[in-house]
Amino acid sequence: MKTALVGDIGGTNARFALWRDQRIEQIRVIPTADHARPELAILAYLSEVDQPLKALEAVCLACAGPVGGDLFRFTNNHWQLSREAFCRELGVKELLLINDFTAMALGMTRLHDGERITVCDGEPEPGRPRLVIGPGTGLGVAGLLPLSGGGWRALPGEGGHICLPVGSEREAAIWAHLHRSLGHVNAEAVLSGPGLLTLYRACCALDGQQVALDSPAAITKAALAGDAYAAAVLEQFCRWLGRIVGDNVLTLGARGGVYIVGGVVPRFAEMFLRSGFSEALREKGQMSRYFDRLPVWLVTAPYPGLEGAGVALQPLLEGA
Repeated sequence: MKTALVGDIGGTNARFALWRDQRIEQIRVIPTADHARPELAILAYLSEVDQPLKALEAVCLACAGPVGGDLFRFTNNHWQLSREAFCRELGVKELLLINDFTAMALGMTRLHDGERITVCDGEPEPGRPRLVIGPGTGLGVAGLLPLSGGGWRALPGEGGHICLPVGSEREAAIWAHLHRSLGHVNAEAVLSGPGLLTLYRACCALDGQQVALDSPAAITKAALAGDAYAAAVLEQFCRWLGRIVGDNVLTLGARGGVYIVGGVVPRFAEMFLRSGFSEALREKGQMSRYFDRLPVWLVTAPYPGLEGAGVALQPLLEGA
């Protein structure tokens, strides 16, 4: 049985696992701040799970940011990686680098029962693309395209950096406030973990409110505990996510459905289901009916990025 290592590396955490017999095993989550380089984090992981480096057939790392060339700089952490130096230092024959949302999209093909919650009822249109999108340390966006012979192809992009849309006077005021400090206001400036805190602070500044909360977790906790102002900020977050999802559905033609992923939204899943997300999703004027019967799911699977990295790596292992 061949053994490979798969990694899903975001801005805050690196998740590693062994890939054996098309399954992930020995999962560990390592803060990226704990190690200077990804090679050191991998060596620490292998030591912890008692896996000899020489037994690895290949490595697949799903990385936040555009992948290409020898040198890769991670978008939201201090790591960088040279493919050539990585393979030389670790003695790895095969290194596959893929975008983290390529892995996330492929992970949707491995979901099990109970790992997604229905947000909007509907039926996937056969043969149509699906959208995979979600806030975490940043905002990830990818397409999932059905292949004529069966299977799926992930279509990665950098959709988190598109312009933040404005759909109301309130949103225009928030956007203007952010523009004064940020210049270009991209989607993940608001629709991410750090973005939730940015949104809260902007709302406080506009409303003359004291900034009483100092982290995304604190905002979510306060909203769930009944704090009306924190709940209103979270509602605005959900509505803006709806607008962005709707824009991407129209652009991709994603009548196959939408997967909401990432670590942020599942923390307030019940509030999200009651929010104005689905209303904002459909606010597209004459194209509003395009969203009739469009299925939207909130993904609660614990490690879809690792699963997707394994899916991406499997053809290479089978050809080795």
